[in-house]
Amino acid sequence: MTDVTRDRDAEGRPRNARPRDEYGRPLPRDAEGVPRVPDDYAPDGAEAVAEAVRLLAEERPFHAHEVLEARWKHGPPEERDLWQGLAQICVGLTHLQRGNRRGAAVLLTRGATRVTPYGRPQAGKPYGMDLARTVRRAQDLAAEADEVTPSVAITRIRETLA
Repeated sequence: MTDVTRDRDAEGRPRNARPRDEYGRPLPRDAEGVPRVPDDYAPDGAEAVAEAVRLLAEERPFHAHEVLEARWKHGPPEERDLWQGLAQICVGLTHLQRGNRRGAAVLLTRGATRVTPYGRPQAGKPYGMDLARTVRRAQDLAAEADEVTPSVAITRIRETLA
């Protein structure tokens, strides 16, 4: 049996310090990866949206997911599903970039389901996002996962968040 040590933070929670490629895939520990979102990053809602939109404009949905995940972990509990759902949508886009069409459809659908309550008319437009449109686009992209290009999918989601 191989003795594998996991990266852990001060409280003992698992962390993955391995470098990653531009699509978020882990690289060997001695490889040089692309810069990542720090584990202690705690953006407010507006900052998380702006940074995710910027990263999506650069076609870096894995990194946008990391920003949204940071907000989900550090934001208010009543917004947890919002940020987790948006992060899942970005992971779906990452799967498209990696050629995993089935995984993309699953994550886009799962993320849309989590975001749905925040896209209802009475919710307004949290942080300026058109979440009703985000949900529709994510559902449409899940249905089109076998045909849509990653660039088109990323642009369609980014437009709903900006």
